[in-house]
Amino acid sequence: MKITIEKKDNAITVIIAGRLDTSTSVQAEKEFQTLYNTEAEEIIFDCSELEYVSSSGLRLFLSVLKLSRSEGKHVFFSKMNDYLKEVFTMTGFTSLFEFK
Repeated sequence: MKITIEKKDNAITVIIAGRLDTSTSVQAEKEFQTLYNTEAEEIIFDCSELEYVSSSGLRLFLSVLKLSRSEGKHVFFSKMNDYLKEVFTMTGFTSLFEFK
């Protein structure tokens, strides 16, 4: 898994490449720490290169959502493949997150 974080204007884009699973979620959680306490109003997860997400990855996304909302930020997902859309639909995440 590779995570690239890009800051532009009032948004932070997080590009996740590879698999976000139990073995990589600890690394991802550390890298996501930079998303908090920032002036950016939006956090956008670019999923164009995300191949797989496990329940550990989903829990991590929920943590980001909870902390970000408490700071008045919006969390979006973009460029999701059909597999990820299905996972988000089956788990009810489509009602929790916003999509671009």
